[in-house]
Amino acid sequence: MAPTSTPQTPFGRVLTAMVTPFTADGALDLDGAQRLATHLVDAGNDGLIINGTTGESPTTSDAEKSDLVRAVLEAVGDRAHIVAGVGTNDTHHSIELARAAEKTGAHGLLVVTPYYNKPPQEGLYRHFKAVADATGLPVMLYDIPGRSGVPINTETLVRLAEHPRIVANKDAKGDLGRASWAIAQSGLAWYSGDDMLNLPLLSVGAVGFVSVVGHVVTPDLRALVDAFVSGDVQKATEIHQKLLPVYTGMFRTQGVMTTKAALTLQGLPGGPLRPPMVELTPQEIEQLKIDLAAGGVEL
Repeated sequence: MAPTSTPQTPFGRVLTAMVTPFTADGALDLDGAQRLATHLVDAGNDGLIINGTTGESPTTSDAEKSDLVRAVLEAVGDRAHIVAGVGTNDTHHSIELARAAEKTGAHGLLVVTPYYNKPPQEGLYRHFKAVADATGLPVMLYDIPGRSGVPINTETLVRLAEHPRIVANKDAKGDLGRASWAIAQSGLAWYSGDDMLNLPLLSVGAVGFVSVVGHVVTPDLRALVDAFVSGDVQKATEIHQKLLPVYTGMFRTQGVMTTKAALTLQGLPGGPLRPPMVELTPQEIEQLKIDLAAGGVEL
């Protein structure tokens, strides 16, 4: 049974986009995934995104994706929202992944903008609608033009919000002005998909975060959003400023690379990366240690 939710916070407030742990030989580490998921929920996450970009979804098979969702649900599905990333740049494949995630028991779907083939807004609309039509699960859109090549325009977000199962948007557009208008006009539950903008997006109407740095600072993110929601903006700002070195350090290079390095430093499951991702250099690891320490992360 999925955890309780409200229309305002359909997936909770603090979610981490979880890495996919692999064994030393590069195979899926389901035991490690369960241990990491348990650690993250114990730390204060309301939910986990499984099979997102940070989960190295481009390099995991459809079967591995289902196995991973099943394992995480078994570990923490009774106390956290388990949202499965199912977006691809092929509408039919995305529908297949969505139905597989529903069959496995996922509580919701994350659907990224189709990437590389750069469809027009009408193509985006039809893609997202088709995926949302395919299951009974609530959908979080994922707007990340820096990766996909095209934004979801505000007008398209408003149209999509009319769908009964499209309930949220993960915003990695990096444009507070456009976010302000889209939040006001669409009524979608808005989640920051850019850790540096977690607090600024709350200030224009976001309800929470889908975070990468949540792997290492979930208690701080929980304290930040709780302070903001309770009206203590000064405390929220202080936490935001404390976390600036972490936000900066975790994105000096690709986020899954730094995240797996940080997890290794903390003795948590992560394991190697699948090509074309590569391990951090010794110099990059030393810089990461400095950045994390500056943000109060104990290694």
